[in-house]
Amino acid sequence: MEDKLNRMKELVETLNYASKMYYQESSPIMTDYEYDKLYDELVKLEKETNTTFANSPTVNVETEVSKSLEKVEHSTPMLSLGKTKIVSDLVSFIGDKEGLLSWKLDGLTIVLTYKDGKLLRGVTRGNGIIGEVVTENVKRFKNVPLTIPFKGELVVRGEAIIKYSDFNKMNDDADEDDVQYKNPRNLCSGSVRQLDPNVTASRNVNCIIFALISSSENIPNMKNEQFDWLESLGFECVERILVNKNNIEETVMYYKEKIKNYDIPSDGLVLTFNDMAYGLSLGSTAKAPRHSIAFKWKDETVESKLLSIDWSTSRTGLINPVAVFEPIEIEGTIVSRASVHNLSIMQRLKLGIGDTIEVFKANMIIPQIAKDIEETNNISIPLYCPVCNNETTIVENNGVKYLYCLNEFCHAKFIKKLDLFTSRNAMNIDGISEQILSKLFKEGMLDDYADIYHLDRYKDKIINFEGFGTKSYDNMIASVEKSRNVKIANFIYALGIPEIGLSRAKLICKHCNNDINKIRNITFEELSVIDGVGDVIAKTWCDTFNNPLFNESLDKLLLEVKFNDVKSDKTPFNDLVFVITGSLEKFTNRDEMIEYIENYGGKVISSVSSKVNYLINNDVTSNSTKNKKAKELGIKIISENDLIDMSK
Repeated sequence: MEDKLNRMKELVETLNYASKMYYQESSPIMTDYEYDKLYDELVKLEKETNTTFANSPTVNVETEVSKSLEKVEHSTPMLSLGKTKIVSDLVSFIGDKEGLLSWKLDGLTIVLTYKDGKLLRGVTRGNGIIGEVVTENVKRFKNVPLTIPFKGELVVRGEAIIKYSDFNKMNDDADEDDVQYKNPRNLCSGSVRQLDPNVTASRNVNCIIFALISSSENIPNMKNEQFDWLESLGFECVERILVNKNNIEETVMYYKEKIKNYDIPSDGLVLTFNDMAYGLSLGSTAKAPRHSIAFKWKDETVESKLLSIDWSTSRTGLINPVAVFEPIEIEGTIVSRASVHNLSIMQRLKLGIGDTIEVFKANMIIPQIAKDIEETNNISIPLYCPVCNNETTIVENNGVKYLYCLNEFCHAKFIKKLDLFTSRNAMNIDGISEQILSKLFKEGMLDDYADIYHLDRYKDKIINFEGFGTKSYDNMIASVEKSRNVKIANFIYALGIPEIGLSRAKLICKHCNNDINKIRNITFEELSVIDGVGDVIAKTWCDTFNNPLFNESLDKLLLEVKFNDVKSDKTPFNDLVFVITGSLEKFTNRDEMIEYIENYGGKVISSVSSKVNYLINNDVTSNSTKNKKAKELGIKIISENDLIDMSK
């Protein structure tokens, strides 16, 4: 009995700390799989001993909130949901009632309060009782309506998320993200809880509503009708399907198939009674309400043999451990690598070369290691950077350990920066992969950005690269020459300035009238007041442009390129907001259309809301979700031809 109680105390301490790091610091120290396993062990021991400690995570909601934001108590406490991984449990739960099955979104829960038709306050979940006030940050979300056509008081609950597509685009934007955020959920949490709202604005955060909490006027009792009403007010609500005991299984299979390509992070499903009055009448336990239950995907784990740990150096100097194992098939695909994220997780798993490991796909998408069966813990942390051979150092941030190379001239950092420089949204140079850049660097052909424009000096060597040849060389050089004419915002983004993504580069360039001299000499005071920049980013920018080595490299590069920004005196789209959907006919791609709209003073966003003026869709009669929502909100749907006519 004493051994069990001691193990319970150990589990409570471990789980509470892991929860704090996940929810409050956005720095996970273990995988979801490992957390669930320890949590289930604690539940089992509590039943066996008939004992539950006061600070057990089975009866408490997370840990204390952080100390950097204003706190407020929720009018309605937020409890965690009971969970299952078994479909038959969902059938038993719903019984003869009707339910709604929806995504369990994987982001940061937000409570929005509206009064007199205006957004009054936005608060994070916090510990479920007390949350953090993030109103100014919420106002920077992409799809949250600041005003609604409802004049009473309204409280809704939603999930702040960053889509996978946006997350992938932002991966190279902010150096700090390489350390703090390894998936959209962590990036979203850090973005929403920023002290600088301008940082939030740059991160493409969306909020998807999953519950109506209260209203000053009578509202429908059926939850699906509540969602319909909220959508008529301009909110984006979670996808949901009406179910009963007869179609739950096939509906779960629908979601299971859809998540493979779903752009919104989700870690399962939620089943709730459609009859809200009935659901609420069931009450709750100390931890979970009885009106809903969470369904988490049952992870398919497959055993493999750990062959090695690859240490990958990023352009920030962070050295990430990546597990390499014998190829295995999981969820229909062959995988042989999985990120271990940081030293703390690697050490907690007690990984060892040659060990048998269990691998799964988190949320059926991302390969991760569930556990090391043998736990030989025989992996040595490299004392030297695997790329430049300079000494490494371990940095502890919020209790999580990371490995860094501090060498400013590390080859890997330079190659990663070159990879960004040549990427599509930067200089758009085709035919130069990271592997080719590495080869060019090792052969002494690249020491600076400007050297890319003189690769023709090494034709004889390059055409003899393995798998290259004359045709590949000619295509590469042609793309290099084409890139000499570039838009200035893409050029600024290509320089890899910390925190400067393409959208922020456009803001700064526009403010400076696309004048490179004004751009490189803009003052901190002028830069910090630009909407979307702020003090923190302004300081980073000025520090960069005050660096002599950076300026020397920039001067060389400016001799090689010309800026081809078309400056139009016409601004027919001034202050107009557009959303683009469907296939295109007149424009090569969406980037080209976005550039066209911005050149004439307009703005393009991704979601239909009350602040949108036009939805561009060549299939005006389509019954797509965006078309339906545009019609509900009275937003005009136009074709490409209509857009072009408007600009004349």
